Amino acid sequence: MSDARPKLLIVGGDQVPTEILRGRLADLYEVVIGASTGDADGAAVVLAAREAHESAAVRSAPLESLAALLNATGESVALAEPTGAVVWCNDLYSLLASSVRERLGVLASEATRSLIALRKMYRPQDGAGVRTWRGELSETDVGPHYDVMVSPVDPRPYGKPVAGEEPWPRGLAVVVRDVTESRRLRQRMDAIDQAGSDLVQIETQAVREKNMIERLALLESRIVKAAHDLLHFDHFAVRILDERTGKLELVIKHNLPPEYDAFDLYPRAEGNGISGWVAATGRSYICKDALSDELFLPGLHGARSSLTVPLKFHDRVIGIMNVESQQASAFNEDDRRLAEIFARYIAMAVHTLDLLVVERTMTNRAIAGRFEQELDEPLKDIMNEVDVLRAVARGDGELLIHIDKIRGDVEAIRRRMRDAAEGPTTLLGVERALEQREVDPALAGRRVLVADDQSKIRRIIGDVLRNRGCDVTVCENGGDAIREIERVTRGEIAPFHLVVSDIMMPEANGYEVFSAVKAAMQGTPVILMTGFGYDPNHSIVRASQEGLQSVLFKPFQVEQLVDLVKKAMPGVAG
Repeated sequence: MSDARPKLLIVGGDQVPTEILRGRLADLYEVVIGASTGDADGAAVVLAAREAHESAAVRSAPLESLAALLNATGESVALAEPTGAVVWCNDLYSLLASSVRERLGVLASEATRSLIALRKMYRPQDGAGVRTWRGELSETDVGPHYDVMVSPVDPRPYGKPVAGEEPWPRGLAVVVRDVTESRRLRQRMDAIDQAGSDLVQIETQAVREKNMIERLALLESRIVKAAHDLLHFDHFAVRILDERTGKLELVIKHNLPPEYDAFDLYPRAEGNGISGWVAATGRSYICKDALSDELFLPGLHGARSSLTVPLKFHDRVIGIMNVESQQASAFNEDDRRLAEIFARYIAMAVHTLDLLVVERTMTNRAIAGRFEQELDEPLKDIMNEVDVLRAVARGDGELLIHIDKIRGDVEAIRRRMRDAAEGPTTLLGVERALEQREVDPALAGRRVLVADDQSKIRRIIGDVLRNRGCDVTVCENGGDAIREIERVTRGEIAPFHLVVSDIMMPEANGYEVFSAVKAAMQGTPVILMTGFGYDPNHSIVRASQEGLQSVLFKPFQVEQLVDLVKKAMPGVAG
C-alpha cells in the first residue's frame, strides 16, 4: 500500500542535523534528504535548512508550526523554483486567485533573471547579503494590489559564477503583501492634498478676477465637491468662529435644511454638541451612532453618524468642519486623518481670503493717502493763483463768477480725495447725488430700512433716498434694525419694501438682519454693504445661499446704490 504521508525534502549542508529533523518529522511526512531543491522528485513540500546555527526552537518545530507562523504574518509566502514554479506555499498564498498566482510565477521568473544580473555586478568582497527583487502586481485599478518581494534561497555570495558551479539561485522565496487598503489610502491622501492645494491657489488668483460673492461661491463649491468625493457624506457644514460674539457661525452648508442653523453653538465642551466640544478642545470626534452618543445634537432627521474636525490656523481653532451620514459607523480612523488634513487647507483658504481683503483695504487707503499728498502742492498753487485773480478782477462780476467756480472745483477735488482716502468709511459721488431732489415715481412712497453703524454713511443714504421719494427709517446698529423688523411682525408698523444693511455692526451682523427680514417679510429684498468686501462672519456667502439680492463694496458710488434700490423694489421694472 502506498505511503499516504506528504513527501518532505530537507536541503542542507554537512552541519545541518538532517537525521534529527527526519526523526522528529517522520510521523507527519515522508522525509527525503537532498543536496538541492532539484532532488525534490515529486515532494509536495520543501524545507530548506540553511544554517547549522539556527535556533533550537526552529530546528525542532514541526512544519505545521512553521506554516502557522508564516500564516500569522498576514503575508502570502511561497518557495519557488528559479523558473517561477511553486514547490511550497502557505495557506494565504494558496488562497490567492489563480490568475494572480500565474502572474506571480511570471514575476518570479523575471526576478531570477534580474537577480542573476545583479549578482554578476558584485564581487565576493562586496558582501554576501541577500539582495531582494521588488515589484507590484494588480489586476485592475480598483481590484486588489500587491507588493511582491523575491529573494534567492542560496547562501553563496554575490560575484561572477565560478566555472562548474551549480546554477544560481537554487530557489526563490516569494513574499506577497496585500497593500490594497494602504494604496487606496495613499491615493486618497494624494487626492486630498491636490484638492487642498487647489483651494489655496484659487484664492490667490481669484481675488483679482472675481468679486466677493463670486470668490466665496467658488471657494464653497470647491470645498463641498472635494469633501464629498473624499469623505462620501450625506450632509456637510462648515462653521467659523465669530470672535465678536464667540459663536460658531454656519457659513457653508450642503444638503441641510434651514432649521439646521437654529442652534446657537459656542466653543464649549459641554452643552454645545459635538461641534462645540471639537472647537473647545481642538480635537476631532467620530460619532459612531447618533442615537446613543450623548454629545450629538440632531442637525437633520435621519443622521446616524458624523465626523467633526477643527479648522486650525497656526494651532488656533477658527472653526469646525462637520460631515454626517444616514448610515451608522460611516466614518473610520482613515476618514478622520483625511478630514483633518483637508480641514487645515480649508482654514488656510478662509484665512487667506480674509487677509487678501484686509490687504486690499489697507492698500487702497495707502494709495489714496499718497495721491492726496502728491496733489496737495499743485492744488495750493492753484488756490494762490485764484486769490491773485480775485484781486485783479475786483469789480468784474462775470470774471469773479468764473474764478469762484475754479475755487469750488479745487475744494471739491480735496473733499473727494479725502473721501477716497477714508475708503469704506465714506461713499463716492455724494455731492451730485444730493443735488438730485426730483422724486422718482419708481421710489415714491416706498418704505426702506437703512442700517449702518457709521453715522455719515447712514445719513447720506437716508438723505439721498428721501430726496428721491422714499420713506426711510435709519438704524445705527444691527440690533435696532432687527427690533424695527420685529415691530413689523407685531403689526405695529407697515412692512418695508427694501432693507439696506451694513455687514459689520454692533449687536447683530448683516446676516442676522437678513435672516430677520426673511422670517418677518418673506420676499422683501435685502442689499448688504461691506468695506472692500471685508466679511469676517461670512454673512455674504451665507445670505447668498438663501436669496440675497445684492452686495455693495464700500466705497461705492451713491448712484450705484440708487440703481440697485430701483431694481430690487418689488414691481419695479429693471
